[in-house]
Amino acid sequence: MSTERPVLPPEARGATPPRGLSIEQVAERVSAGQTNDVPLTGGRTVGQIVRSNVFTRINAIYAVLLAIILSTGHFLDGLFGFLLIVNSSVGIVQEIRAKRTLDRLAIVGAAHPRVRRDGTSAELTATEVVLDDIIEVSAGDQIVVDGVTVEAGALEVDESMLTGESDPVAKNPGDELMSGSFVVSGSGAYQATKVGRDAYAARLAEEASKFTLVRSELRSGIDKILKFITYLLVPTGALTIYNQLSGDQDLPDALVGMVAALVPMVPEGLVLMTSIAFAVGVVRLGQRQCLVQELPAIEGLARVDVVCADKTGTLTEVGMRLSELRVLGGADRTTVEAALGALFHADPRPNLSLAAIGEAFPTDPGWTVQALAPFSSARKWSGNSFGPDERCSDGHWLLGAPDVLLDPDSPAAAEAEQVGAQGLRVLLLARSDRRVDAPDAPGVVTPCALVVLQQRVRDDARATLEFFHAQDVTVKVISGDNAVSVGAVASSLGLVDPHGPVDARELTDDPHALQELADRTTTFGRVNPPQKRALVRALQDSGHTVAMTGDGVNDVLALKDADIGVAMGSGSSAARSVAQIVLLDNKFATLPYVVAEGRRVIGNIERVSNLFLTKTVYSVLLALLVGLAQVPYPFIPRHVTIAAWFTIGIPAFVLSLAPNHERARSGFVRRVMRLAVPSGVVVGVATFVSYLLVYQGQGATPEQVTQQSTTALITLITVGLWVLVLVARPFAWWKAVLVGAMCGLVVLVFALPLGRRFFVLDPSNVAWTTTGLVCGAVGIVAVTLTWWLANRWAATHDDQDPAHGGSHGGTHAEAAPLPVS
Repeated sequence: MSTERPVLPPEARGATPPRGLSIEQVAERVSAGQTNDVPLTGGRTVGQIVRSNVFTRINAIYAVLLAIILSTGHFLDGLFGFLLIVNSSVGIVQEIRAKRTLDRLAIVGAAHPRVRRDGTSAELTATEVVLDDIIEVSAGDQIVVDGVTVEAGALEVDESMLTGESDPVAKNPGDELMSGSFVVSGSGAYQATKVGRDAYAARLAEEASKFTLVRSELRSGIDKILKFITYLLVPTGALTIYNQLSGDQDLPDALVGMVAALVPMVPEGLVLMTSIAFAVGVVRLGQRQCLVQELPAIEGLARVDVVCADKTGTLTEVGMRLSELRVLGGADRTTVEAALGALFHADPRPNLSLAAIGEAFPTDPGWTVQALAPFSSARKWSGNSFGPDERCSDGHWLLGAPDVLLDPDSPAAAEAEQVGAQGLRVLLLARSDRRVDAPDAPGVVTPCALVVLQQRVRDDARATLEFFHAQDVTVKVISGDNAVSVGAVASSLGLVDPHGPVDARELTDDPHALQELADRTTTFGRVNPPQKRALVRALQDSGHTVAMTGDGVNDVLALKDADIGVAMGSGSSAARSVAQIVLLDNKFATLPYVVAEGRRVIGNIERVSNLFLTKTVYSVLLALLVGLAQVPYPFIPRHVTIAAWFTIGIPAFVLSLAPNHERARSGFVRRVMRLAVPSGVVVGVATFVSYLLVYQGQGATPEQVTQQSTTALITLITVGLWVLVLVARPFAWWKAVLVGAMCGLVVLVFALPLGRRFFVLDPSNVAWTTTGLVCGAVGIVAVTLTWWLANRWAATHDDQDPAHGGSHGGTHAEAAPLPVS
């Protein structure tokens, strides 16, 4: 067999011959630095990670306050200084773990171009390409470096990532190819003219797998909260400093009180917990061979309520096998089998369907290729014109969709539809009356045979779809295959469409009608790439957050426009390059774990935000009330440390890593502030009232001062632990253990002599201790009432969570099992 392709003469494309560079020429270019050696990811270096975690605004505030405490000689009151080490070290460790996970997975998921050297083609990594290399491409391949076309066999390239124009561009020898574009159909080769950072692909690669929290609704919400807190800290801090230094206290005691008031105002753990939650999410997903190319995708998947899935390679296995060959009419079976073998051998990069045909008919009849028409998702057929020669005198052969090539009223079309209704894939082998590359091809089609291919439904597909259904996520199957066949596969998996599958060739251009149809329909067949994108946009216009899964070049447009694009690792490099998430194990069943991880991150950050912001609110309010009342601040830093550890720090760390499958919603800041502000106000007022009830004035003895502080601390911790109870709802056994453990540790600190001495506590005054407990009980009632009122208000404004009426807790979905992978 021979294939004629236009090839540029050597002088028109430099010194590289058609057989490619020699080993010596490659070595020369490597020595000269003319390589494509660019970073696989754009993540920060280890040094940048360390600096960004050590030199933070919060660490700077804590360092100044620690220096003040150490200057007074009250070294034990500097325990909060450990937060400097914890904040930095935990953040550094987790982010480096995430970076290593991303880097390792990026190597696995990177494009592997086929490079021709010394007449032999081999797959290399993109970084091994050198200047002037000859790179072979076919449908689905990404252009990894800039170059000029040297061979073209009906080569069409999508340059929409560069120009915004989605129509494929035909490429002939001498035409430029830009990295970042990808091959839609045909095949060819190009010579690398720009490599490394000179190529456009370098800029894409540096942005592809970056560990970042930008463009995140969660992150921007936390930034808004921190900005608001900063505005509160300035006047409150100034008043606290003035109040502590203007009284009759000694300077060291005044400074200790000032630091004790300022330390809890800073929500030091909020940013840390957010970073940890995202980093742990990356590592967990990495363990499931899931590459997160853009970190906000974890958050985006948590908000998804519609998943659009391709059939082939997603719901069904990637590979296929020939199930049956039905010869039609008076066609000769020997000629049919020879034609199928010739079509397979004429394609240098056969797709999955053609590969299954080649496996069944491996004999090459030796027909000469005169013209070719590569498979296109838009036209749904491919073909070759063979001969004329002594072996093949009449050879315009087509292979494609029966419902596209045949008259719908013909017997062959009816037979094909009957077979396709069983969930099988049916292709038509036919003759044409003209060359396949003719402008009016395919022309008059004469059916010769139905090629029936069997696709095995993935074992885990049904469990995956059931999980999504339990999580209120709608799954829609959008496929280029026959609509009846798509409907049969979907129905076998429990995706029953009451309106039946829709043939996309009948879709309307009216955006409103399309939006309504996309909402009510579950399965779509014969969908071309622009229609896939249109369906995704229609669902988005209806207010849905859409995830698109796919593996082929026909999915690229939809993957780019979806809120979250999910590509299979075995799919085309073009699909992988535009997706935010790549499932390297090619398992659709991995997607529920990705969604669950996103929900865990978002839901748990919202939980712990309530704890940290409640602490900030009551700390600011208590400092204001103490300042206005002109009384000494009731606590020393050690007291603040107890409250921070047992009511916030330890529980927040555990809760931030807990399971949580609730779909994330917008309005993060509003929900958190609605619950944290009233809770903080109640805690602050209850603590201040408790303190005033036992305050003995400036003449109090040191023992009474300690007992006053203990009473106020009892109130603060009592109400703070109750806030933890509310945040942790609904209860599971481990949450009950967590809350019980925190209560037990607090009791031990107050009960053990060592704890009382170390933290300067004295609960021996029964009357005052009772006062603290009573104020705490009143505070518990008040906090519960404020949360109930807040949730009632939310219910009337359609902002109610599915369980327990609050955004603070998990949902009924926490117990929903993930499918077994």
